[in-house]
This record gives sequence, C-alpha cells and structure tokens, in this order.
Amino acid sequence: MYYQRNGVSFPPPISRDRVIWEFPKCYTSEACLHQRSDWDIQTASSCEARATRQPWDRQKMSKVVVVGDLNVGKTCLINRFCKDVFDRDYKATIGVDFEIERFEITGVPFSLQIWDTAGQEKFKCIASAYYRGAQVIVSVFDMADIKSLEHTRQWLTEALRENEPGSCFIFLVGTKSDLLPSEERQRTEKDALRMAADVNAEFWTVSAKTGENVNDFFFRVAALAFENCIRKDMEDGVPLSIGQRSSITESDRVVLAETEMKDMKRNCC
Repeated sequence: MYYQRNGVSFPPPISRDRVIWEFPKCYTSEACLHQRSDWDIQTASSCEARATRQPWDRQKMSKVVVVGDLNVGKTCLINRFCKDVFDRDYKATIGVDFEIERFEITGVPFSLQIWDTAGQEKFKCIASAYYRGAQVIVSVFDMADIKSLEHTRQWLTEALRENEPGSCFIFLVGTKSDLLPSEERQRTEKDALRMAADVNAEFWTVSAKTGENVNDFFFRVAALAFENCIRKDMEDGVPLSIGQRSSITESDRVVLAETEMKDMKRNCC
C-alpha cells in the first residue's frame, strides 16, 4: 500500500529487520555455490549511485517459487519468515498462495514474491503454471523423511522446465531439523549435500518451529536475487531511475484468478 505526500507516491517504511547491508553468508562452505564474502563490485557501485537518488523510484522485485512434497513444511517455513509464526495444525495449501516481503538492500528497495505451491499430486497442473518467470527455485524436503529428499530432483526438474536454462538460483532446503538427533542430522545433511551438488543447488538446513537459520536463509535468497536483478538491468541498459514499480505479473494474476474460480466451483457443490 503506497501513500501520497505532495502528490508523490511513497512506499511504507521498510522494517528494520529487513535491512541488509552486508552480503549474507551461506550455511556451510561445502554447500556454497557463490564463494564470495562481499557484494559484486559492479553491483555495489551501481547501488551506491542509485541510493543517492530517490530510493522509491523503482521497486525491484524477484519471484521465488517454493516446491516440494506434501507436509514437508513449505508453508511453515514461509510463515515463520514472513509472519514470525509457527502453526502445527495448518491446512494444506490448495493450488498456490504467495507472500510479498519487502527489503532494503545496500540502500535500495527490493521485494520478493514468495510463491507457496501445493505438494499434492492433484494440484500439480495448477502449481506448474506459477513456476514460469522464477528467479529463485527452493526445493524443500523433510529432514526426517529421506524419501522427500529423493523427490526433490523431480520437483526441480518440473520447475526448471518452465524457465530458461540457467536463469534461476536453486536452493535445496531441509526442514524440521529440530526433530533429528545430532548424528542422524549429520547423516542426512551428507546425503543432502550430495543431492545439492548433483542439481547445482545451495543447501540449507532450517527449522520453522525454532526459527533456526530461517532469516539467514531468506536473506541469502534476497541478496543473490537482488544482485542478479541489478546485473540484468545493467546488461539490458535499463536506467537506474524509472518512474514505475514492479508487481505480480499479469500472467500470474490471470492464472490465480482462474484457480480461485475453480476452487469456488469445486466448493459450492
């Protein structure tokens, strides 16, 4: 929701806990695909120049798609970060849902569209329509269910099929780490690291219940997506100051509306 002042539109203030200045670290060095401790030089210089202008000139936004089996904790993970809540008795996602989370990164406003897709087989045809245009794909598995780890490869294949080759950052995320004793957790992490290497993904372990690594993970996602967005603008010759802001794509709106209509028809009888 934007507000007006002297005829100019301004976004609401960004929460202090969504301000990122330092480049976020990875979970472990073995799982890190981007071995850097600081921002890309070109990105840093571009942001420094842009931050001296009106910071509300253009709201940059990247699309994050979260996929995985039913009950692996996708919705809990998103809710822990976006709403700081954990609900044991949440209802399974029907089709898709999304959250928009706003950041300030090195002085520049930036947002993530975080799309929560259903893990049920009957909703796959609906959810797959939302994979298109993703900058980040997060494949989630349950640390206490090794089969869900094996299924991550198929989820990634389906999501990547809807996007241009090499256009997406890929993350493999193990949830419910609080349920495993130390030795079992270490064994599962080793299996996940091998899977992550096979699919060219960065691996993270998190717990939506305790909040372990949740903020660090999403900050890492936001930082890498932001850098990619800035670099793409520079490559495409997009000027730094544009009097518009990005939003949910029109194709996403159309598919979301169609999905809601189908749900209404299904529930009315």
